Amino acid sequence: MKRFLTALAVPLLSSFSLFAQSIELPNPILSGFYPDPSIVKVGPDYYLVNSTFSYFPGLPVMHSRDLKNWQQVGNVISRPSQMNFMGDRMTRGLFAPAIDYHNGTYYVTCTFIDHKGNFVVTAKNPAGPWSDPTYLPEVRGIDPSLFFEGDKAYVIYNSDPPDNKPLYSGHRSIKVIELNPKMLQTVGEAKIVVNGGVDLSKKPVWIEGPHIMKRGNWYYLYAAEGGTSVNHTEVVFRGTSPMGPFTPYEHNPILSQRELPKDRKDPITSAGHAQFVEGPDGKTYAVFLAVRPYEGNHYNTGRETFIVPVEWKNEWPVMEPGPNGVQYSYTAKFPEVKQKGALPQNGNFSYTLNFDKQLAPELLFLRTVDSANFLLNKANGLTLKLKPETVAEFGNPAFVGKRQQHLYCTTETELAFAPKSADEKAGLVVFQDEKHFYYLCKSTDGSKPVLQLFKSTDDPKKPELLSSAPLKSAAGKVQLRVTAAGDTYGFAYSENGKTWTTLKDKVDARFLSTQTAGGFIGCVIGMYATSSGQPTSNTAAFKYLKYSGNDPMYKPAQ
Repeated sequence: MKRFLTALAVPLLSSFSLFAQSIELPNPILSGFYPDPSIVKVGPDYYLVNSTFSYFPGLPVMHSRDLKNWQQVGNVISRPSQMNFMGDRMTRGLFAPAIDYHNGTYYVTCTFIDHKGNFVVTAKNPAGPWSDPTYLPEVRGIDPSLFFEGDKAYVIYNSDPPDNKPLYSGHRSIKVIELNPKMLQTVGEAKIVVNGGVDLSKKPVWIEGPHIMKRGNWYYLYAAEGGTSVNHTEVVFRGTSPMGPFTPYEHNPILSQRELPKDRKDPITSAGHAQFVEGPDGKTYAVFLAVRPYEGNHYNTGRETFIVPVEWKNEWPVMEPGPNGVQYSYTAKFPEVKQKGALPQNGNFSYTLNFDKQLAPELLFLRTVDSANFLLNKANGLTLKLKPETVAEFGNPAFVGKRQQHLYCTTETELAFAPKSADEKAGLVVFQDEKHFYYLCKSTDGSKPVLQLFKSTDDPKKPELLSSAPLKSAAGKVQLRVTAAGDTYGFAYSENGKTWTTLKDKVDARFLSTQTAGGFIGCVIGMYATSSGQPTSNTAAFKYLKYSGNDPMYKPAQ
C-alpha cells in the first residue's frame, strides 16, 4: 500500500456544503503520555498507535474520523501470552510502533527493547484481537515501519552505522529490507539508505522513526533527527525506488522548534517523530510527538501526540506550524465527527470513571495484568487485593492508573480500606518511574489510623515520609485528592466528602519530570495498594476516579 494514498477510498460526501464546515484541531490531539504516534487511514477511518514502554496493556489503538475526536478501541498487546514486561524498568519495554493496512489486514511493527527486538503483529480488525508477535531477527535496530507496493513489502528501521563503526556518539543509519507480507519473513539483505542523517559532515545524531510513502513518481523517506529532546526535528529525503538512493531536501528540517525563543509563553518543544496522513479534506497532515514544559525542559505529562498541516512545495512535504512554531489549534475545512462514549483526549475536560462494569481501556497496569487481583462491582467500585510487590520494584503490584494529561489538573477518589498493620497501605500514587513517585495513602501508625505522604528514594524499601495526619476512623472511608499545578503538586484528604484538609502543598513536581527522572515516559496517577513485602489477605476499594484538567492555554473544562 502506498501509505495513506492507496488506502480505501473515502465515499463522496452527499452535500458539497459539508466541505465548508470547519473544525478546530486542538494540540495536542492526544494529551499526556502518548508518544511516538503512527497513523493509518482506511476509508473514512483513522487508526493511531503509541508507545507504552513497560505499561500493560501495550500499544493503544485509537480511532477517529476527524483527527480530533479519538476513542480507544483496543490494545495491540492485550494478552500476557503475547508478552509481558516483568523485570523491566518502566521506561524500557515497547518502543515506537508503526501501524499499516494492506489487502484487508492491519499490521503493527514495534521494538521489544532488551529482549527479542523487532516484531510484527497482524489483525483483521484494528480493535483486535491481534496475533502473537512474529519476530524479525534480521531487522536489528529500532523503530521499524512498513511500506507496501503491490505484492512487495519493505521494513524501514533505525540501525547501526556502516560496518557497525560509529564515527561519533549518536551516529546511526536507516536501513531498508524486503519483507514477505504473507510469511512475515525478510527477503535478501538490508541496505543502508541514510548514513547518519541529512549531512554526515555535521555529525547528525539519532536518525530514527523512519517512514516511506509514495506520491507521484517519488518515494519519500522521512525520519526524526537530533534525538527525542529539545533538539528533536523531522527531516525528509526522496528517491525513485524504496531501496534508494535518497536525496535530502535542501531546506531540512521540515519541522523544528529548537530555534524558537526559550522564554516564550506556553512553549511546545521537542517536536519530531512524525507521520503523514491524508485528512478528510484531501490535504496532508502530520502527527508527531512534542512536549509542553512548565519550566525549562521540565514536564510531567510525557511526550504527547500533536498535529500540523503539511504543504507540498516543489514536490517536497513541508510542515506548516505557523510563524511562531507549533500552534495550540488549527482550523480545517471539514466536519467534526464525535464518537459516542469516547473519553475526551484534548483541550480541557473533566470526567468520572465508575468501576461498576469494566475498566476503561485507557487504564494501565505495571508490566502485566493480574486479572485475579481486582474485582469490579457497583457497590464498592474497584477492589484491589493488597500485594507484597511495590511500585519501587520491577514486578506487578496492585496498581491501576490513568495518564496525567494536563499541567494543571485534579484527581480524586474515595477509598474504603482498613489497614491491619503499618506495612499495609492504599491510596493514590503519582508515578513517573520506580525511583520517582509520591504516594498519598492510608495506613496505621501503631494502632492509630493515619494518612501519609511518601516520596520515593533510591532505596525501594525506605521511602521518605513527607507528612502525616491522624484519621478519625480506622475503617471509615476517606476521600483523596491530588492536584497538579505546573511545577508543584498538592495532596489533600476528606473524611466526610465535604471538608478538605491539605496534607501537604507545593510539593516539587520537577522531581517527577522526565528531565529529572530520565527515560521516555510520563506521569501516571494510580490507585495502588501494597502490603510492603508482607503476605496479607486484605483489600482496598476505590469507589471512583474523578479527573479534571484546566490548563491555561485552553478554554475551561465543561
